[in-house]
Amino acid sequence: MSDHPALEAAVQSGCPVIPVFVQDASVDRLGAAPKWRLGLGLEHHAAALCAAGSRLILRSGPAREVLEALVEEVGAGAVYWMRAYDPEGVERDTQVKAALKDRGVEARSFEGHLMFEPWTVETKTGGFYKVYTPFWKAVKDRIVAEPLARPAQIPAPQDWPESESLDVWALGAEMRRGAEVVRPFVRLGEEAALGRLGAFMAQGVADYVEARNLPAVDGTSGLSENLSLGEITPRQCWHAGLRAREAGKAGAETFLKELVWREFAYHLMWHTPRILSDNWKEDWDAFPWNEDEERAEVIAWKQGRTGIPFVDAAMRELYVTGRMHNRGRMIVASYLTKHLMCHWRIGLRWFEDTLIDWDPASNAMGWQWAAGSGPDAAPYFRVFNPVSQLEKFDPDHAYMHRWIAEGTLKLSRDALRYFEAIPKSWTISPDDPYPDPVVDAAEGRKRALNAYENRDF
Repeated sequence: MSDHPALEAAVQSGCPVIPVFVQDASVDRLGAAPKWRLGLGLEHHAAALCAAGSRLILRSGPAREVLEALVEEVGAGAVYWMRAYDPEGVERDTQVKAALKDRGVEARSFEGHLMFEPWTVETKTGGFYKVYTPFWKAVKDRIVAEPLARPAQIPAPQDWPESESLDVWALGAEMRRGAEVVRPFVRLGEEAALGRLGAFMAQGVADYVEARNLPAVDGTSGLSENLSLGEITPRQCWHAGLRAREAGKAGAETFLKELVWREFAYHLMWHTPRILSDNWKEDWDAFPWNEDEERAEVIAWKQGRTGIPFVDAAMRELYVTGRMHNRGRMIVASYLTKHLMCHWRIGLRWFEDTLIDWDPASNAMGWQWAAGSGPDAAPYFRVFNPVSQLEKFDPDHAYMHRWIAEGTLKLSRDALRYFEAIPKSWTISPDDPYPDPVVDAAEGRKRALNAYENRDF
């Protein structure tokens, strides 16, 4: 409820405020993990609103129809919401705004999910940025508004409208038994997010430059989970980072750059929405990626059974925690798209289904960056070696042993949790032998480079 411009404007109007969440088609299409995490977030937020003397009203259906009906029901004079930037969200919100205004109802969207609105960041020639570093230089010295305080009171209506039930919505149904495994790793709600930010700035940011690359170390902020749902805002993170930089903490600027990397993803999604579904570099349409998700190599990748320890450890971390270390994300994406020569959309869809910190812009840009079809300024033929990467960033194999059980004498609890989370139909056991590589690291690199050298574009 803090740094929430739409809520603040509603409270400042002096009118009764009715908080509403609409389960529309975009919610229905969410993957298993992000939909489940959304349900947890809604439940927590509803409780926080109740503690503040308010409520969260739940309605389902097309947003325009739901809001028009609710406006009629309660006699609302205004509808305020936080702005969306994905093409579907933009189209929906544009239609809602036009319909409400036609009814004489004030309709306003507010900034807050980003620090820099995509249309406000332009190159000297008036276009949008296609490379991150110039984008960073363009925004790094901009003034970012101070975060808004939490409203002291949210005026309530005399009579509350009826609300649907989260239990009936069953947003977590597709997680099945995985929900119980992942739940202890969730940091839920605004207070937890702010606590996470405070702890990172007090203890973690000083070593962030190096620690963020070590998957066995808790060296990142972990805030992507909370940023994705608006449980914390980038402005809150930005100003905390600025204070840390002013205090001389070494990793603060790198943290600020990571926040701007997220902004860059939204910048590209806004200006080139094809990044969500098609090759951002359109000449990659001719590249001969495999798109068969039933291939044995793809199934092994999804199961964390490729025989490449860094890849498998990262994929199992995803199953147990709902998240994956950033270094691991780069390695598994590079291995799928380059060593296995599979289309990045396979990986994008898998993350879309399994990440509790799923974000449409960041997910799409990350996959296309790794595949070579996206906004990577480095040569497209860069291929991460998952074997040497493990030796470099996990030299004592602590990360590998934390997540891989097969062939290990002393099993970690987290490695065993993977077998509790996966579908029983996989019939995988910790007593199974660890698999041989489906594609050897050196062989896969050679095959990828050969394909790049003989490409038709």
